[in-house]
Amino acid sequence: MIHQAAVVTAVEMHREAAARPTADVVVRRGDSVSGIAARYHIEWPGLYEANRKVIGGNPNLITVGERLRIPTAASAAHLAASYRAAAVVLVPVSAAAATTEPVATQAASAQAPSAQAPSAQATAPAGSFQQCVISRESGGDAQVMNGSGHYGLYQFSYSAWTGAGGNAADFGHASAAEQNQVFATAYAEDGTSPWAPYDGC
Repeated sequence: MIHQAAVVTAVEMHREAAARPTADVVVRRGDSVSGIAARYHIEWPGLYEANRKVIGGNPNLITVGERLRIPTAASAAHLAASYRAAAVVLVPVSAAAATTEPVATQAASAQAPSAQAPSAQATAPAGSFQQCVISRESGGDAQVMNGSGHYGLYQFSYSAWTGAGGNAADFGHASAAEQNQVFATAYAEDGTSPWAPYDGC
């Protein structure tokens, strides 16, 4: 059962995010585009698009000390709608990186699973519907949770996740392999309809 207080709190949080004026943030070790976006309750593709000239063509390559502009939630949503890049993996700045070193895109097996996004490209054939969904929904960040409670590579709601066989206890921290299996089940049952109308895939 959803408590009214929780609904009011969520609404107030979204209103606050929507009304928040633009601001600047300096990239620190451990930051990623998706992580910064989550802190400000905005969509990460919108943050990336707002700072494409600073970041460059790859959202993986943010640099410690870089100054990024944080758009309003409305502006971020508008910019996110125009995001049409290939699936990427958003990897946080390495804790061992020098303060001027670009973010490394190589995986570090010693990091905790929640500290980096598993490779979406390794699990989806190039040019496939699955890859398109990953790109549009999460950008390859397997642990991203948006403001409306949609989670992971394919941005499942809790009910859609469990309905397609996902383990309820894993929602919010499932492995990429489990997410791919749940996607395969949902795709076998419903085809492209859960994503195509929204993602243009």
